[in-house]
Amino acid sequence: MTTRRDFLKAGGALVVSFGAQALLPRAVTAAPAGAFGTQPSHIDASALDAWLAVGADGQVTAYTGKCDFGQGIFTAQVQLVAEELDVAIARVTMIECDTAVTPDQGTTSGSQSTPVNFNTENLALAAATAREALLEMASKRLGVPVGRLAIADGTISGPGGARVTYGELVGGRRFELPLRTTAKRKPPSAWTTLGKPVTSLDRVALVTGRFEYVQHVRVPGMLHGRVVRPPEMGATLARVAAASVRGVPGFVDLVVRESFVGVVARTQYAAMVAAERLEVHWKPGPALPPRDAFFDFLRRQPSRDQAAVDSGDVAAALGRGGDRVIRARYTYPYQMHGSVGPSCAVADVRADGVTVWSPTQSVYPTRSCVARLLGVPVETVRVVFKRGSGCYGLNGADAVSFDAAILSQAVRAPVRVQYTRQDEMKWENYGAACAIEQRAVLGPDGAIAAWDREAWVAALGSRPGYDRPGNVITGMLLGHEPEPLAIGPAEPPKGKLNNNSNAVPPYVAGCIAGACGGEGTIRSERVVTHTVRSPLFTGPLRSPLRIQNTFANESFMDELCARAGADPVAFRLRHLRDDRIIGVLRAAARAAGWQAGPRRGRPPAGEGVARGRGVACVGYEGHNGYGALIADVDVDVATGVVHPRRYIIAHDCGPISNPDGLRNQIEGGLLQGTSRALVEEVTWDERRVTSVDWSSYESLRLDYDVPAIETVFVTPAGVPATGAGETSITLVPAAIGNAVFDATGARLRDVPFTPARVLAALRDAG
Repeated sequence: MTTRRDFLKAGGALVVSFGAQALLPRAVTAAPAGAFGTQPSHIDASALDAWLAVGADGQVTAYTGKCDFGQGIFTAQVQLVAEELDVAIARVTMIECDTAVTPDQGTTSGSQSTPVNFNTENLALAAATAREALLEMASKRLGVPVGRLAIADGTISGPGGARVTYGELVGGRRFELPLRTTAKRKPPSAWTTLGKPVTSLDRVALVTGRFEYVQHVRVPGMLHGRVVRPPEMGATLARVAAASVRGVPGFVDLVVRESFVGVVARTQYAAMVAAERLEVHWKPGPALPPRDAFFDFLRRQPSRDQAAVDSGDVAAALGRGGDRVIRARYTYPYQMHGSVGPSCAVADVRADGVTVWSPTQSVYPTRSCVARLLGVPVETVRVVFKRGSGCYGLNGADAVSFDAAILSQAVRAPVRVQYTRQDEMKWENYGAACAIEQRAVLGPDGAIAAWDREAWVAALGSRPGYDRPGNVITGMLLGHEPEPLAIGPAEPPKGKLNNNSNAVPPYVAGCIAGACGGEGTIRSERVVTHTVRSPLFTGPLRSPLRIQNTFANESFMDELCARAGADPVAFRLRHLRDDRIIGVLRAAARAAGWQAGPRRGRPPAGEGVARGRGVACVGYEGHNGYGALIADVDVDVATGVVHPRRYIIAHDCGPISNPDGLRNQIEGGLLQGTSRALVEEVTWDERRVTSVDWSSYESLRLDYDVPAIETVFVTPAGVPATGAGETSITLVPAAIGNAVFDATGARLRDVPFTPARVLAALRDAG
């Protein structure tokens, strides 16, 4: 297995005293027999050595457990290290997500890379600790107090021309240094590298075709594999006719374990032919619920019930509300990642160790699951992140990595598995489908007096984590169960309000066991979520459950605005107490030239285009980014086609590491959100998923007339950095739906906003 010593020797790096120990082999605690779950990393994340090394030439090598799959965090992390160490960006080499050499930072997800690495811990703290250590070393070398030293591009200088470089401070010494929690970070006002619009460091390689994706990985002696999936969810293997593929030129082996079936061949083409010719007989799975009544089906299923907030008096308030009670139901379908390139992985399973080149967003959890599936000690497995086609969640990246490992172990040779479009789209973990029912009471003063929210969420699987390979299709076919769903009544809220899924509207006070301590003004409140076993695999998809919940919350808030005869911006501000949500909402309204007044448009007589403006705002996951979006939208009342013309978004993620990278994330989120709001929806018949290619699963095309996007950065002083990759997408469906109401008076409560649904809403409004 590759160690840090081997890794850095290959790169010719020498390490200064505080990093030299990182090159030495580290003791690894062997897993007990039969235990392949969570295993501590062999890299001590509390040590500076785990994060940084400086070569004799002054080059800096940094190690991160957060990977870049298109969101730009690679460049931002390089900027962070360069800033805190006072070196040029060109001096920094970043190694990301390789279990042989990088610390375990779990999964790159949930807009957590920036909060985790840019605030007071991990990578930022390591760089700040290293700068202090180097200054102390220079102080001893030069005989100058630390306070009189200055750093410029890796050179420390003092009065009278005394100077020493980082490389010259290496010496031959070795010692370990822990991360210093007291290490002083640079304030944004002192930044020279962070905060600048640095071009993505991988851009040239990407546009010239030199970037190595996982699809490009080649290993000597590599064979090619294909999986043969069941025709429908829940089907199990009956028998396989091995003789059906023996005549295929280049065929190597048939691999069957439990209900997992795969073929291995000498070329990808031969593997494809073998997979197509293989005769496999399956025992059928259960019938799927009717799609046209699916959300009613959800409400009838056993569920795990959780109460996020409950003031205990909502039922009474609704009972007293009379005609001031407003009701609405919102639905959100299964949606898929639909990665442009299907997933791929390469595995090399040998007697002395396992290496998997994987596009997974979670190398350490994937390492544990691979060990479990192969039945080998976890410390013998190395997972190396190689970027795939991107997914912002859980597409086929983990499953294909498991597939490659299983096939490689069976044939005792490296195996590359490349999914087909159907493999990817039929068996990935979809974004969850939801039905959300809202009820509220308007008080005599026009303010919201009570808010009741009840949701039904379809869930099955999710990320495999460290010990749940059955959370994706490969693991389940190998006999591992998905994460169990405990059925039971609503649990009372415990401790501090957790709004990670944005189920709780920002306008309620957040009452917990009768004690209100939240951000909003509404003190009579209840938020309950019923989680139901899904008939299809589900998992995180960019803004998981946050986009669904915010669509329902912000759409319903707009309905309450309309019923109160109030301006949508002013009515929101009346019920908000979170200064940062208030800040982005006001900033977006100013930038858009918002004209105050109640909204309820009317479609033009006959044919024509109606124009409207809608607004939505959110504190992502409660406090992990803030955004407000105003959407200007055209509605063709004859065809039902909705087209956003202009987005004005105000965004607050605290100090901005790279404004160009941030703008890319915001704009990309808005466009993906547009696609999900208008056209994306997984379909199925009574037996199987039917949206298995780009003809049957619609998404916005490259020739789509993209709306103009105007971004306003809101940067309060003295706040920590938050996430930014998922805030903008969260707002899109609600802002578009509210704009359609402003244009036509029609309410859109079911995503996606297809022409047929829009026309039906127009008829209802008329």
